[in-house]
Amino acid sequence: MLIPVLLFIVGLLFLIKGGDWFVDGASALARRFHLPELLIGATVVSIGTTLPEVMVSTMSALSGHGEIAYGNAIGSVICNAALIAAITIAVRPGKVDPKTLKTPVAFFFAAAAIYCIAAYVFDKFTRVMGVIMLAMFVAYMIVNVLQMKNAPAEVHEEAEEEMSLPKTLGLLVVGAVLIAVGANLLVDNGTLIAQALGVPESVIALTFVALGTSLPELITAITSLMKGHSDLSLGNVIGANVFNLVLVSGVSVTLAPFTIPQSNTLFGINSSLVLDLPVMLAVMLILTVPALVKGKLNRAQGITLLAIYAAFCVVQFVM
Repeated sequence: MLIPVLLFIVGLLFLIKGGDWFVDGASALARRFHLPELLIGATVVSIGTTLPEVMVSTMSALSGHGEIAYGNAIGSVICNAALIAAITIAVRPGKVDPKTLKTPVAFFFAAAAIYCIAAYVFDKFTRVMGVIMLAMFVAYMIVNVLQMKNAPAEVHEEAEEEMSLPKTLGLLVVGAVLIAVGANLLVDNGTLIAQALGVPESVIALTFVALGTSLPELITAITSLMKGHSDLSLGNVIGANVFNLVLVSGVSVTLAPFTIPQSNTLFGINSSLVLDLPVMLAVMLILTVPALVKGKLNRAQGITLLAIYAAFCVVQFVM
């Protein structure tokens, strides 16, 4: 039992460091081609911080553990909204620009609608649904590029030393390798730990794996908070949640379609249908509606989201 736990932790560390190096390399490459910093943050960095979820979910689906792929996507959305964003809101609430949130929020709930149709109507994810989600990812990226192509690049008084091309490519390659190895360690040993503890794999995916693969977003949120950019953190979290549904799920479902897992029941119904999906939708509504309507966030909102996340984790382990 000790070895799987240690390897699980090593996997998490590989994912974190791999994602960090990949983002650094990708950002340096983007700067080399004079892309605006705003575009780098909204595309390259967001994709980079979502790579752990992509690798974990894809490898889980291909190895026949669709419940981990499914639980990781939903769990990461809940973790990002009700823990990571909630922390920044509870510590430093503030104003946000509704215009910057309209596109990611619209794409998120469109993708969530596909999730609900798959779960409540068909009870499975088909390859066609995976292709649709990947198409939505491409559309989302195109819309972002079109919206920001005229945005002026940030001008810095002190020019940042440009990273050499070999070092940039090295960070990209090593980062990708660490992410792949870390994802394998996380999935394999997460499964062993779940079996040893008698905990359903879907519960592990919704909590530990989801939290672990969301650590890059957590680090980004804390950094943004320390620099006083809570609105940047919010946009990053919502963007990552869009990627969790359209990219993470899109890739895993397209490669290996799976049925909706059923590990526990509530009121005689699959707990995923009465707990996981409703909580995912609820925390995103609580997070985004005040920002879109009032253009600001308040501390009570963050505390409410944290309470929901705590209750969600407790319920998962007592069912």
